[in-house]
Amino acid sequence: MEWFKGLDPVMQALCATLFTWFVTALGAALVFIFKTINKKVLNGMLGFAAGVMIAASFWSLLAPAIEMAEASGTKAWVPASVGFLAGGGFLWLVDKILPHLHIGAPMEEAEGIKTGWQRSVLLVLAITLHNIPEGLAVGVAFGAMAADLPSASLAGAIALALGIGIQNFPEGAAVSIPLRREGLSRTKSFLYGQASGIVEPIAGVLGAIAVVSMKSILPYALSFAAGAMIYVVVEQLIPEAQAERNSDVGTIGAMIGFAVMMILDVALG
Repeated sequence: MEWFKGLDPVMQALCATLFTWFVTALGAALVFIFKTINKKVLNGMLGFAAGVMIAASFWSLLAPAIEMAEASGTKAWVPASVGFLAGGGFLWLVDKILPHLHIGAPMEEAEGIKTGWQRSVLLVLAITLHNIPEGLAVGVAFGAMAADLPSASLAGAIALALGIGIQNFPEGAAVSIPLRREGLSRTKSFLYGQASGIVEPIAGVLGAIAVVSMKSILPYALSFAAGAMIYVVVEQLIPEAQAERNSDVGTIGAMIGFAVMMILDVALG
């Protein structure tokens, strides 16, 4: 652990997001064991991911952003609300541009710019879309430590990375196993599944560099990441978790995910 503490925030963000990508790959590797996934289990996985992201958005991002704004003498609600809405707006724009297809949806319901890409690629891009704010959130959390503010701690950033990593495990499985069911080989399904998490280290490093270079934007950056995650939860995860009649499973998964992330952040942060 000492070697990790000795790294600069950008390198810490890279290591942390490589960990979250690795957990995605572990989850995707379940395709070598299972060919199909029960719909109730999938709903629970998606709900769990939603719960983790909701809790992380407040405990790890919005609350520190408000504290930082208050400490600097700024009206606390300004960076929190502006950044939050900007994050949601950014994901809305990407959602309209990036071609993607949600799990279980027919090809005619593909979103973004129309292309002739295969269904498997569009499915992977749908998950990749919501991995962007996850990586960004972790990167910003580690970059925040460079500002030497009490509300930005190494333990809190590690808690966020752990929470994102935990929910990435079922997320990786939720990509690779449906791809296997679509007819892809186990190896291709695994490679596509883990590839959905590669964007996290990229977003994490960019987020860390941005806040280290411009400390004044830190409250806005934290709120931006929170807004982007909440957009993904409301637009993608919750609807997919509630798509079937077994809606209780998705709801219970969300409650458990929220509790896990809250415990991690409060206990470690």
